[in-house]
Amino acid sequence: MSLPKPGQPVRGSKSGQPIMALLDLLGRSWAMGIVWHLYNGPSTFRQLQAYCESISPTTLNKRLKELRESHLLERTVEGYALTKEGKELYELIEPLGSWARHSWAKKFKS
Repeated sequence: MSLPKPGQPVRGSKSGQPIMALLDLLGRSWAMGIVWHLYNGPSTFRQLQAYCESISPTTLNKRLKELRESHLLERTVEGYALTKEGKELYELIEPLGSWARHSWAKKFKS
């Protein structure tokens, strides 16, 4: 699977609408979890692997490469960290996470 880019066909959009390219990227296994975790600060590869529990090293490497190429994270001396754009993305989607936990998920409790 190639890196989703605006203007190129992606899952759900033949024209590659920017939002669809972003959702394609974030919908890949562990991509959102990595962004979510890194908002708390930089992490090493091993720390990310422990956070992601069942992720294989190959998949983690692939996601980190995709997120770096998408300008959402970068390598620092402390490990992987969100870029300015990555932090902005987290701040935009955090309310969605809050809504999912506090409003939507309640519909499924019995």
